Amino acid sequence: MSRYRGPRFKKIRRLGALPGLTNKRPRAESDLRNQSRSGKKSQYCIRLEEKQKLRFHYGLTERQLIQYVRIARKAKGSTGQVLLQLLEMRLDNILFRLGMASTIPAARQLVNHRHILVNGRIVDIPSYRCKPRDIITSKDNQKSRVLIQNSLESSPHEELPNHLTLDPSPYSKGLVNQIIDTKWVGLKINEFLVIEYYSRQTN
Repeated sequence: MSRYRGPRFKKIRRLGALPGLTNKRPRAESDLRNQSRSGKKSQYCIRLEEKQKLRFHYGLTERQLIQYVRIARKAKGSTGQVLLQLLEMRLDNILFRLGMASTIPAARQLVNHRHILVNGRIVDIPSYRCKPRDIITSKDNQKSRVLIQNSLESSPHEELPNHLTLDPSPYSKGLVNQIIDTKWVGLKINEFLVIEYYSRQTN
């Protein structure tokens, strides 16, 4: 299944807030009408919705998400927490959390168009896994700097998670301090339901 490119509010109405998908907010309560619908959901439906939240927030294809679940299962520790750490440490998500891009799709475009340096080298792979002490900057040209500065000026000034530091001057520089603590994950999600959803598909 390919990456979703359709109407973003359609997914928000169905799944709730997805800050990585769009920085816009519904203008009326009717845009969130799905959340007030009555009726009991099946356990499969509940797990499916949690999986979809994860997929659309981080902008993943179904194949990519399954692969991350497989990697998380082989790692030490809670599979659900490791999965969230893997997704949060992606370069496109780090740019979004730093405010260098307004959404994760916008961050992906910056990376694909070679505007981003990690430790002084161009990285054009949005799924690049950032590590502690990685330094993230824009390429040394006017266009790249303007794109990131415009995003920083238009982004809401939210508290940065502990694993990130942003130095906005003279040129924006982000620093990855450590692996993310899952309490700072920027999405309300029950990751254990996602693991349960994939339990039969990734064996």
